[in-house]
Amino acid sequence: MEKIRAYVTGNIISSNSEEAVSLYEKSCFGEPVGEKIQYSPSEILFLSEKEKADVYSSKSRKIAKKELLEKLRKIDRKIHVKYLVFRDLRERGYIVKTALKFGAEFRVYEKGCRPGDKHAKWIVFSDYESNKLNWHEFSAKNRIAHSTKKNLLLAIVDEEGDISYYEVKWVKP
Repeated sequence: MEKIRAYVTGNIISSNSEEAVSLYEKSCFGEPVGEKIQYSPSEILFLSEKEKADVYSSKSRKIAKKELLEKLRKIDRKIHVKYLVFRDLRERGYIVKTALKFGAEFRVYEKGCRPGDKHAKWIVFSDYESNKLNWHEFSAKNRIAHSTKKNLLLAIVDEEGDISYYEVKWVKP
């Protein structure tokens, strides 16, 4: 398969190539928007790292990976921690999509499930181990998960880049 040619226009990263459509149909990378496949920052970093995509400026200049990371950091200041979590979950075989409309970072589908066929099982919030989460913030995240009928998955990244996952479920006594 040839590499996907994706283009950055403002805060949007998209491609209209056959390879992009094929990869979306096969592995759920990106979201169809009109005639194009639109990518989240984490998705395009992953595809770039795996040598499946090259990213170009609107002037058709190829963007180096380091420059791409800087561009994406301007779009999303938490891109580094979110990308580590995204990559880990995708490499474990999960489909990971954005969850902005739910007020979370990601929604994650159980293995073998595709968006549109079933609902995501988890919504994910990621952060570094060194950052503090107070009870009000934890409660808000838990309410979001409960109101969307998903389990809360906290992804905590340590100084070495290792990730610990904590699943929070509601229990009726």
